[in-house]
Amino acid sequence: MTKRLTEVAKKAGVSEATVSRVLNGRDGVSEATRTAVLTALDVLGYERPTKLRGERARLVGLVLPELQNPIFPALAEVVTGTLAQRGYTPALCARTIGGVSEMDYVEMLLDHQVSGVIFAGGSYALADARHDHYRRLTDRGLPVVLVNAGVDELGFPRVSTDDAVAVEQAYGHLRSLGHERIGMVLGPEGHVPSRRKLDAMIRAAGWDEGDAERVERSSFSMEGARVAATKLVERGVTGIICASDVLALGTIRAARRLGRSVPADVSVVGFDDSAFMTCTDPPLTTVRQPIETMGQAAVDLLVTQIEGAGVLHDELLFEPELVVRGSTAPAPGR
Repeated sequence: MTKRLTEVAKKAGVSEATVSRVLNGRDGVSEATRTAVLTALDVLGYERPTKLRGERARLVGLVLPELQNPIFPALAEVVTGTLAQRGYTPALCARTIGGVSEMDYVEMLLDHQVSGVIFAGGSYALADARHDHYRRLTDRGLPVVLVNAGVDELGFPRVSTDDAVAVEQAYGHLRSLGHERIGMVLGPEGHVPSRRKLDAMIRAAGWDEGDAERVERSSFSMEGARVAATKLVERGVTGIICASDVLALGTIRAARRLGRSVPADVSVVGFDDSAFMTCTDPPLTTVRQPIETMGQAAVDLLVTQIEGAGVLHDELLFEPELVVRGSTAPAPGR
């Protein structure tokens, strides 16, 4: 007990006597201090006293698929900072290969009586994935916000980059450079944002069934992209639009291994504008997601639900921005 009091007091920035008063339900403690103590208790993994377990902590889960892709740490920085400004403590949950699954994180967050959860890049974006753990959150009435497109039937509020506008910008840029054989490296078949990008490309380029060879699928890894992009380059594609910056970097690697130059022989466009894309060789032309605005909007939507002000079931679409750098150039022979 003494160890617990000491740890919670240090985490909350109060005295051990104050922690004791909160845990025993005594008067003389401000609401802000009481909330800080209870949140510290939750963050440290201690069980609340029975009489306090019915209350949710001012703790919000942020569940990410990984931290290797720089776009996710960037989003985490915005979301955690905005949550802190609104008086909530963020609990960052990042999945790792062979580590804790998204389902396990949901169980842990429920055990800690969180006030809500923000998901980014989870299995909600995969049409053929299991979604049972999301329905558990719905059954509990827990506020949830998804960042970027997910399957429609979940019914959660969503904050998304407009994938159609992103593709229109990338395709228009490559066409203006004279590229006619334009292909795409996208995520898995059931990945909803990739589906949206493909639908937009079909509309913009007027593709039909005969153009299926211009699309290759990949896991969101550089090696997967290298394999996919190799097929496109071998088919004579000179401009490639990718569903992420990581896929774009794998595509550049594929072109070089085939003896092609980027951008002289093959132009590559990414998606995200994650950190260090100005430092690649060549610097990457990409479509920038407005991460700061989206992260703040996700927190606003979540806090609105937590405070009982209603749920916005519509999807908020944010317009991306094409950032032209050195990985695109006029088509060969232009």
